[in-house]
Amino acid sequence: MWLEGPPRRGTDTTARITRRRGGSAANVAAFAALSGAPSRFIGRIGDDALGERLAAELAATGADVRVQRSGRTGTVVVLVEAGGERTMLPDRAACTRLAGVPSAWLEGVRVLHLPAYSLAVEPLAATALELAAVARAAGALLSVDASSVAVLETYGLGAFRALIERVRPDVLLANAEERFAPDLLERPLGVPALVKDGPRPVVIVDPSGAATTVDVPPLPAVADTTGAGDAFAAGFLPAFGTGKLPRAAAEEGIRLASRVLAERGR
Repeated sequence: MWLEGPPRRGTDTTARITRRRGGSAANVAAFAALSGAPSRFIGRIGDDALGERLAAELAATGADVRVQRSGRTGTVVVLVEAGGERTMLPDRAACTRLAGVPSAWLEGVRVLHLPAYSLAVEPLAATALELAAVARAAGALLSVDASSVAVLETYGLGAFRALIERVRPDVLLANAEERFAPDLLERPLGVPALVKDGPRPVVIVDPSGAATTVDVPPLPAVADTTGAGDAFAAGFLPAFGTGKLPRAAAEEGIRLASRVLAERGR
């Protein structure tokens, strides 16, 4: 929903409300498919009409949708301020119960992308790590997105850092607020990392901690930041998965994110 002003406690705040499919992993799959890259979504939705509609909308983007169905479909309320910044209120419901995923669902996958949302709650986290092991054994690359300041704080910054050092993804994606302490540049994780910072340059940190930057072209206006990080991943990962260097792949991510930032509810 797009608010016409700050929320007024105890009374009304005029807003424009739309309903659409979403979720971090689903956004990445959809944006990748819409840009012409093959993508697949693996997840769990409720056994309800809402879940059916959302799965159909995702499939309509061209993504290959593989889902389990049980319980109640999750919902995220997104509040978008006048300047485009968004605040999210998630009720994840059935998606956290993903378990027992057939290994065949990973056939042909070149890059497995795991948002931190998928690593912070059980049994979804155990399932995500099992899929990561299967994908790695098949020669796929592994990407992790830090996803959310709130998720990292709840999980524990030190615990998440230890998880990354153990799993050792081929790339870690984060935004500047998610550069969990201690700073990546001061104590590198031993894996490549990309740090996005809104209109400021993307910082590429190599496993040793050495950093380079990629400029972000200015936009005349930002309509909505919702999904911009997912769009960056959707542009970056197909390029990275086909062997492009992080800088060239980051430029693909920036291009796709810029398109999303310019439109409301993309």
